[in-house]
Amino acid sequence: MIVPVLPRISNHTDFDALRAHPQVDLRFIGPGMPIPPADLIVLPGSKSVRADLAFLRANGWEPALLRHLRYGGKVIGICGGMQMLGRRVDDPAGNEGKAGSSEGFGLLDYDTVLAPHKQLRVVSGRLRLAGATEAAVQGYEIHMGVTTGPALARPALWLEGERPDGAQSEDGQVLASYVHGLFDQPQACGALLRWAGLARAEGVDLAALREASLERLADTLVAHLDMETLLAPLQAS
Repeated sequence: MIVPVLPRISNHTDFDALRAHPQVDLRFIGPGMPIPPADLIVLPGSKSVRADLAFLRANGWEPALLRHLRYGGKVIGICGGMQMLGRRVDDPAGNEGKAGSSEGFGLLDYDTVLAPHKQLRVVSGRLRLAGATEAAVQGYEIHMGVTTGPALARPALWLEGERPDGAQSEDGQVLASYVHGLFDQPQACGALLRWAGLARAEGVDLAALREASLERLADTLVAHLDMETLLAPLQAS
């Protein structure tokens, strides 16, 4: 699994569960690095979508994506990555940089207009992949774009209140969503990895891993610091 390192990448915590997954070889591909074969390419969020879209084109990602799909690979776009997968990204007011329009990769049939109002909400719902696979999802949205187009008739998620989110291609190879944290819930993580070709993949309980890490950190502090001296000022007050 590979992720391009965008100059203005955002919400890189989307990949924490994959970094910790024992069955996943996750690689971040920076400028000038060869783009290796992979089962899955994930386009991450961006603080400046049009600028990072231009960066990807300049670094050979457009032909790499098309080649990847020809050989049966899967692609996920998250938030800004979702916007890049459409036909166009328009920023008429210059909300993320110089005003203008950019052609997207055209892998999904929709367009995005960047607006000054940022949508910010915590969400939960169901991931519904091609083939009727369902899995619980929890995450958050934080984006400025309004996306419209026919591809949204095949949503990737159904959020609370039966609100559709994202899109899936007709051939089932491309998935897009505005929701950050797609891999954080074990069910959704496992379902997405199986969709990407890792047949026996299970999800990782990211919350449990974080709790265990905090416990190890606390144990290390207690073992190596004079906690009685450190806490004395607090106890005196």
